[in-house]
Amino acid sequence: MQAVDMPRGPIRIWWEDLEVGQVRDLGSLSPTREDILAFAGQFDPQPFHLDDEAARASVFGALCASGWHTCAMAMRLMVTNFLHETSSLGSPGLESLKWLKPVFPGDVLRLQHTITEKRPMNSRPDVGLVRTVWEMFNQKGEKVLHMEGYGMFRLKEPPRSAAAPVAAPRGG
Repeated sequence: MQAVDMPRGPIRIWWEDLEVGQVRDLGSLSPTREDILAFAGQFDPQPFHLDDEAARASVFGALCASGWHTCAMAMRLMVTNFLHETSSLGSPGLESLKWLKPVFPGDVLRLQHTITEKRPMNSRPDVGLVRTVWEMFNQKGEKVLHMEGYGMFRLKEPPRSAAAPVAAPRGG
């Protein structure tokens, strides 16, 4: 597997900059047949992701991308067009994941990201949680992916109590 070096730019977006109701269009991409075969061959080698005849006989009717591949494509758009310029610290996980329609070679997939909630993290006052909905649509406007979960972002201005402890003055 080939890694892609993607240097992180300067942080321009902090937890404080993220607002409930914000919607971002995070771009689009189009998987090729070769992309689908390569991903499936390595990570989800089910016949309908690898073989045209088996795929035609399946409920999908044609070769289609793994749902995990669809998630990976969404993540790529998220990182490339948003997270690389934020104070993102990762995610504690997903609460909902649905693959609603199959993704076929040549489909043009567009990712939309909506912030639905934000709050400071109880155990880490220098980190905020942001709940988001990720929706991926194909070129027909059909929703193919729906994910919901939290991301963690560093605060630009953490509360004073979250700052590094101040050393006691030395005196005599």
